[in-house]
Amino acid sequence: MQTWDPDEYAKHARYVSELGQPLIDLLDPKRDEHVLDLGCGDGALTEKLVATGCEVIGADNSPEQVWAALERGLDARILDATDLGFDAAFDAVFSNAVLHWITSPNTVLQEIHRALVPGGRLVVEFGGAGNVATIRDAISKALVKRGINGDNSNPWYFPTADEYRTRLEANGFSIDLLTLFPRPTPIPGNVADWLNIFAKPILVTVPATERSELVQEVQRMVEPELKNSDGIWVIDYVRLRAAATKLG
Repeated sequence: MQTWDPDEYAKHARYVSELGQPLIDLLDPKRDEHVLDLGCGDGALTEKLVATGCEVIGADNSPEQVWAALERGLDARILDATDLGFDAAFDAVFSNAVLHWITSPNTVLQEIHRALVPGGRLVVEFGGAGNVATIRDAISKALVKRGINGDNSNPWYFPTADEYRTRLEANGFSIDLLTLFPRPTPIPGNVADWLNIFAKPILVTVPATERSELVQEVQRMVEPELKNSDGIWVIDYVRLRAAATKLG
């Protein structure tokens, strides 16, 4: 399973929440609205939502991240996106860089639909088709060399725009906006840091004594494509952004 270290995340992956402001702008939260921040992490974006005057509950399945959010003074709860347990409790559900971690998207959308009031809004952004393709290809090749089928340990769900549109409509939403776009993203560290944060479910498929070697091998493979002339690593992110309204 994927696990999170709040300090490690803040050091090497803070850009994830820093790039979330356009999604808050798209949500356009109103004072006193009730909003669920689904996959709130350490609460960096939850704080921004609270600052708009709305009432926010943060939900995350990582106890460590929820504790970090609580330390910010936020209302954060350990909850699984596939079993939220809310009924018509929110005017809006907001989620940044989370839904690609959940490989049962229909269940999540059903839970979100149940949690929203009629006419409630869903605003999400997460990895879409083609996301981190260079890294995923290199990981697959490195695992095959070790006799491992990487598909069996793939922790991510990266849908096409058409696929996600179909899922949203099938689960009771009308589409207000849906777009898939490349967002090459500079990172503060290197690909080894990225792998150690975001690819834990894959790394554990090899013995602990071999993981460092695997990480370094993948980094060498992707360096010509992902490391620019200034020595900065730029990850080939592709994001799917959607805004939808609950029908009924």
